[in-house]
Amino acid sequence: MMRKLRSHQIGLDQGSEPMFSDFDTDGPMWAGDGPREVRRRVTFDTPFKDPPAVLTALAMVDLAAGANHRVDLSHDAVDAQGFDLVFRTWGDTRVARVRADWSAIGAMPDDDDWDL
Repeated sequence: MMRKLRSHQIGLDQGSEPMFSDFDTDGPMWAGDGPREVRRRVTFDTPFKDPPAVLTALAMVDLAAGANHRVDLSHDAVDAQGFDLVFRTWGDTRVARVRADWSAIGAMPDDDDWDL
């Protein structure tokens, strides 16, 4: 989807978020099976004017050997203040830990903006 940004003030926020570390506590991503999900809310340093475009990527994933590697990283609930990082796995995949990187770009509020 093409977005046209109608602002001369464009903001770019970036970060790296540890999602979980389940191997040392036998948490569900490491010791469980079947569908599993972890969500982490990310809050922008400064709110955008409108919901920005968000890009997410796996920065680090530590998986057990001996099973298929099933991983899905996405984002959800994007608004001007932040978004949810969402990591999913399923089956017998054992995930020890995950870190996700993200970037958000969009129009920023401007003192010259008027609400009529």
